[in-house]
Amino acid sequence: MTVYFIGAGPGAPDLITVRGLRLIERCPVCLYAGSLVPEETVKAAPEGALVMDTAPMHLDAIIAEMVAAHARGEDVARVHSGDPSIYGATAEQMRRLDVLGIPYDVVPGVPAFAATAARLKTELTLPEIAQTVIITRTEMKASSMPEFETLEILGKSRATLAIHLSIRNLSHIRDTLTPYYGEDCPVIVAYRATWPDEVFIRTTLAGMGEAVRKAKITRTALVMVGKVFGTVEFRDSDLYNAEFTHVLRNAGKKKKKTAAAPVD
Repeated sequence: MTVYFIGAGPGAPDLITVRGLRLIERCPVCLYAGSLVPEETVKAAPEGALVMDTAPMHLDAIIAEMVAAHARGEDVARVHSGDPSIYGATAEQMRRLDVLGIPYDVVPGVPAFAATAARLKTELTLPEIAQTVIITRTEMKASSMPEFETLEILGKSRATLAIHLSIRNLSHIRDTLTPYYGEDCPVIVAYRATWPDEVFIRTTLAGMGEAVRKAKITRTALVMVGKVFGTVEFRDSDLYNAEFTHVLRNAGKKKKKTAAAPVD
């Protein structure tokens, strides 16, 4: 048997990968993070499958279900929101499975920041505006941030920021980033992107606190900061520039016409 860690995507059931959906359809055990994975996604589980919402469960209880499935020889679809590699608490589960000798595999999913950019029809990297995207969070009730990953250090880059798990820490975000981005820097607060009740607030560093209070958003939101979210002038990328040469295209070269031989 195998435990499959599956990224279900940001919320919309049809944004799960084909591979992830097919695994859910055939696995006799489905353990899903119900606080962020819609129930509709796991309705694809086969008839008679054991389907459990792990939101109220602790780590030992979740691993116990995997151990029991292993004893029965049954594959497990372990369904997480977004992509399992980002704030998924998957590494600690994998560590337990390594010790127990239970095999597992990982299926990637669409992360929230990518879904937000898609819904906004926005590119997060624009030529000469931003070429870096930083995925981070701020220190609150969860585990502390590493010493060299504070928001002040990351903010010095002036890159596009995707700040998770921080909707209740907006004052800190504003105060820390304003010296580097400016108080008028565009901010997007994305609440449950791709869900039926999604909300996107377009605001600034200076105004985001008040905007979020008015919207009464207190959880499940992503804060994105960067110049790319404003009206900015940027040059075309070199990728499709007719004068730019790369391995698949020679710039400015045209096929030479061969002159017809003279006829006597």
